Amino acid sequence: MSEKSNPCLHCGACCAAFRVSFYWAEADDGGGTVPNHLTEKINDFRRCMRGTWSDSPRCVALRGEVGAEVSCAIYEQRSSTCREFEAWTEACHTARRKHGLPELPLADAA
Repeated sequence: MSEKSNPCLHCGACCAAFRVSFYWAEADDGGGTVPNHLTEKINDFRRCMRGTWSDSPRCVALRGEVGAEVSCAIYEQRSSTCREFEAWTEACHTARRKHGLPELPLADAA
């Protein structure tokens, strides 16, 4: 998928709908790539991105307006949770609905 056709570049709903949690060692102070100062501790084994552990989650690394044009300030350093999230899934549809966005058309998945 080209960057131009990637619906995630115009969406960002997943970054503002769920707690983005991951294994603590994915943070840079544990040998990983996620900037530690952008995370918060959940327990001894898990961290999450700041801003996502709230009633109105929004990842601190999300830039732009959900549903219009967005980007990730740490895209190359993002966690496995973000890397593995897929568009056109039920989780994607759920996030989009939370922001009043329609589900992605299946025709665009090809």
